[in-house]
Amino acid sequence: MSDGSNVAAIEVRDVRRVYGLGASAMVALDRVGLSIEPGRFVSIIGPSGCGKSTLLRLVAGLEPPAEGTVRVHGVSPEEACAAKMIGLVPQTPALLPWLSVLKNVSLSQKVNRAAKLHRRDPPDMLELLHKAGLGEAVHKLPSELSGGMQQRTAIVRAFGLRPAVLLMDEPFSALDEFTRESLQEQLLDLWDELKTTVVFVTHSVSEAVRLSDQIVVMAPKPGRVTDVVTVGLPRPRGRELLKTPEFHHLEDLIRDKLRGAWHAPVA
Repeated sequence: MSDGSNVAAIEVRDVRRVYGLGASAMVALDRVGLSIEPGRFVSIIGPSGCGKSTLLRLVAGLEPPAEGTVRVHGVSPEEACAAKMIGLVPQTPALLPWLSVLKNVSLSQKVNRAAKLHRRDPPDMLELLHKAGLGEAVHKLPSELSGGMQQRTAIVRAFGLRPAVLLMDEPFSALDEFTRESLQEQLLDLWDELKTTVVFVTHSVSEAVRLSDQIVVMAPKPGRVTDVVTVGLPRPRGRELLKTPEFHHLEDLIRDKLRGAWHAPVA
């Protein structure tokens, strides 16, 4: 396994993903290329059906590409998963209902003991829960939590083994705007401390701008990358940043890129 010193966290080369056969075949991704440096926070944005979640599943090793290659820190997604290098936060928290918040987030460390061999200084889960605003909920069951608190618990659980790459598939999509902004702030705090490479799928332009170092814009039919925009806003990014002209300029730029993606020619 590579030591990752000069290797991209994620390298996607000429990837194609097709569902179905013959005349009914649907090209979900076509010749997608993407390179993400270690420690970056990268959002993927685009209209429904452009292959955002499909791309995430390929990186997670949940699906194979029909053509092309995917590498995570220089190895295949399957090897990366075996080494517990990849964490995944889906749209729904999927917490175990009979375990407390603390036991839910600690379970992965107990089940995946071998993964601790690949990590330095595993984080104190109780400390991470406090940082995520869950200090008073550590002994509660998932059914006693709000939707936002459940999602925070799932994020802490994913950070628990310090994965080299954390994949997040619209984790805040079901939340109201106020709760969403609060969770964005707590996610950034955790990411800033642990410096995990994050790939974050979202439909929200504002969310992508606030969170990201880079924003990958995708177009549909077939799914492909049309732009990669660097976000040069300073960190940390508190709520006051959302009111600045620089923030609104980037929002407008991404919206223009999205509008252009609908009409982008297929190469």
